[in-house]
Amino acid sequence: MSKIPPEVVDQIKLAADITEVVGGFVNLKRRGQNLWAPCPFHDEKTASFSVAPNKGFFKCFGCQKSGSVVDFVMEIEKVSYPEALRWLAKRYGIGIPETDAPKSDEEKARQDERDSLFILTDWAKEFFKRQLAESDEGKGIGGAYLRERGIQRPAQDAFELGYSLDQWDALLLAAQRAGYDQKYLEPTGLVVVKEEAPDRRYDRFRGRVMFPIHNASGRVVGFGARTLRRDDKAGAKYLNSPESAIYHKGDVLYGLYQAREAVRKEDVVYLVEGYLDVISLWQGGVRNVAAISGTALTENQVRLLARYTKNVTLLLDGDAAGLRASQKGVDLLLAGGLNVRVCPLPAGEDPDSFIQKQGDTAFRAHLAAHTQDFITFKARAWQAQAVQDPTLKAGAIRDVLASIARVQDEIKRSVFIQETSRLFGMPEDVLLGAYNKIARELSRPTGPASGGQRPPAAPGQTSGQASGPRPDRPENLPPEAYGISPEEQGLQVGPDGELELVAAPAYERLEREVIRLIISYADHTVRAPDNQPWLLAPYILALLESNGTTFRDVLCAQVAREMRAAIDQGALPEIAHFRDHPAATIRTFTIDRLAETDRWGLSEHWASKFHIEVPDEPAVLQAAADQAVYRMSFCLLEDKITELAAQLPRAVEFDEQLYLMTEIQQLTRIKNQLGELLGRVIV
Repeated sequence: MSKIPPEVVDQIKLAADITEVVGGFVNLKRRGQNLWAPCPFHDEKTASFSVAPNKGFFKCFGCQKSGSVVDFVMEIEKVSYPEALRWLAKRYGIGIPETDAPKSDEEKARQDERDSLFILTDWAKEFFKRQLAESDEGKGIGGAYLRERGIQRPAQDAFELGYSLDQWDALLLAAQRAGYDQKYLEPTGLVVVKEEAPDRRYDRFRGRVMFPIHNASGRVVGFGARTLRRDDKAGAKYLNSPESAIYHKGDVLYGLYQAREAVRKEDVVYLVEGYLDVISLWQGGVRNVAAISGTALTENQVRLLARYTKNVTLLLDGDAAGLRASQKGVDLLLAGGLNVRVCPLPAGEDPDSFIQKQGDTAFRAHLAAHTQDFITFKARAWQAQAVQDPTLKAGAIRDVLASIARVQDEIKRSVFIQETSRLFGMPEDVLLGAYNKIARELSRPTGPASGGQRPPAAPGQTSGQASGPRPDRPENLPPEAYGISPEEQGLQVGPDGELELVAAPAYERLEREVIRLIISYADHTVRAPDNQPWLLAPYILALLESNGTTFRDVLCAQVAREMRAAIDQGALPEIAHFRDHPAATIRTFTIDRLAETDRWGLSEHWASKFHIEVPDEPAVLQAAADQAVYRMSFCLLEDKITELAAQLPRAVEFDEQLYLMTEIQQLTRIKNQLGELLGRVIV
């Protein structure tokens, strides 16, 4: 892969708005200065994932993942650093000059696999679109079908619909003429190898309307295809791309990419079954809609929905199969912490047929009149079958209670149990006893060695995959490259031979507070005791140097050295210098300090409730800086005095004893002076 020039990298980072990029994957809501959402990298019920727009970083206070906009793209898309930069460049229309650079085996493998599959799949999408718009067969057969189904041009364009010619090798030959490497056609699922003749290949999709399937970032990863042939050789009515390196059907929802903005705005997503259900509703103005696409709902799809909203309404077919599918999906959505409602359609109708026949006004009226909470839906569905059969009724109650046990909120569970008692005419205490038994059964360990329920995998991961810094990022240099030993990183070798964290000593916490101020407010103005204006970063460094105070924490020392070197050159590093540092340890360290700054002060609601006015930290920087430096110096002096006092009993010579005692007295006097200063400096 060609090397991206440094000036273009800087241009990409400058153009990339972290709020826009992250907001394309999760539903961000403002709280104070920052934006918050449930973390897309791990399962959680509360929003602990924060984006700081002004400082250009994200951080999850749950799983501790953090980084810049480039880091976010790397994590969410599971791509390398250069690939993330190219992803951002494409989004913001920044051209990347192609310069030759040596390719490692790893880079070649990535380019030959994921990149090539994406490129080929995108080319196939454009090929199918051209056949629908330009070929006689596409216009006459594919176009006629879409017109018959009432799908108009704007909807066709929005979902990038196409048509595959009813020929054995139309796409295969077109790909050869376009110069694409044939060995990648089979992995995309576009071409099939003939079993009895491995050297013979043919197009998988023939004579079908093509529905491109987009992932969360809008890239086409596969296709669904509807046959238009009516003879015995037509094959399956719907045919999907097989699983590939870029397409996992349990990880995507059809139409969610097109629906994401409407889902955020409406704060609810309508979940349907088929491609045409999505397109017809979108065309009718109901744009917050996505489809399961003929598969059972998966945990990864539930996590994907949770990025955008906590509210899901199942809007499935009104036949028995559709109702059963609703009941199965309900439990999975509840277990994912989502609020679930159901809107059953009239028997024999699906969302596509209903809105096409009745129109969008009648469809919205039906939604308003028939949408119900999941407990009412399940209870009524069971009651119709079990009203005269005690055995069926008991089974129905257990099924409803099992769904309630998956609800995360305790108050909601209590309300649902009361509603179940009312609907089935059963005493509430009896239901509580049965509920407790079912809840215990559901919480039992899933395996003999699990010690409990197996934790679910993060989005985009399968269980057992490790998460953490990507080894394929060139900038993820090991700490040892910067002379940082495991001990200096706050790690020690545990009894099992593994590195483990050590609790940070007091001096480390104090030093990191000083560095937090330096990074966060480097260019803010304060005044020295002589009333001369100083920028905060050089002021703090000069104050430390005048006291002879040095950093013992290696990361703090590294930041201070780089800050001092830049100041000596007449420059002042911006936050981005440390946030995007070549060393991963410095990047993480910086974002942790910035996150601490963003959490400074009272919450807006708490302050307004008690009518307390607390100044912003920038308003008290002078006192904050002085206090931080004095505390750091005070701690250093205390440690030095303790060290000298420990040497005193071992001193044999009188001169050595006198020297130690004199040093202790002098340091104690300075420490007491600092103590007085600390007593007067109140933030």
